[in-house]
Amino acid sequence: MLTEFGRIFIFFIVGAIFVLGGLVFAWLIRPHRPYPNKLTTYECGEEAIGSPWIKFNIRFYVIALIFLIFDVEVVFMLPWAVVYKNLGMFAFVEMMIFLVILAVGYAYVWAKGDLEWDKPIPELPVTPKNMFTEKATVSLSEKVSA
Repeated sequence: MLTEFGRIFIFFIVGAIFVLGGLVFAWLIRPHRPYPNKLTTYECGEEAIGSPWIKFNIRFYVIALIFLIFDVEVVFMLPWAVVYKNLGMFAFVEMMIFLVILAVGYAYVWAKGDLEWDKPIPELPVTPKNMFTEKATVSLSEKVSA
């Protein structure tokens, strides 16, 4: 006799077998003939313009992470709001602590200036190509042999 969790576990395993079985079956019956045209970048039937590797501004990732954090906050708050009347004051205080922690993190990001789009991006220092001259290399080799 299975418990409820056992049935869920079996359902998960059967689902995983279905997905993996479909992937393996598709891999077995597909043609394995790569050629250079298959490896090119596809842009809706048009010729590719430029390189497919584009540099994205790091600010996009910061905004995405903030969105993700507050999206997860909503996921935690929804079940809490549904059963709020049954939980009492302790649950209310816990949720307020959770919200204060998120507000402190948001205030930190805001104070740091990561939400400003007009903030100049500091340039990384570029080292010269000939950083080690022949003279420095010779003197270094002389020091080693001495």
